[in-house]
Amino acid sequence: SSAKDTMFLHTDLDASPWYVVNADDKRTARLNCLSHLLSLVPYTDIDRVPIELSPRTPPQHFHQRPPIDSQRWVPDNYS
Repeated sequence: SSAKDTMFLHTDLDASPWYVVNADDKRTARLNCLSHLLSLVPYTDIDRVPIELSPRTPPQHFHQRPPIDSQRWVPDNYS
């Protein structure tokens, strides 16, 4: 649209560029976005220092979940 073109013209800067995604296929569009965003982050491998964790303390009480038949479920059509 002309509004989008005008917005891009005035706000597409080197410091904060706009990118357009072909989203005809939503799954592919999402994967392309993730890949593109990750490619913009400069990263290097680092040496990981082992950490020591203190022993876990058991919980003082356990959450009692409501009965499963009292909940509304989305039909499982695709598994």
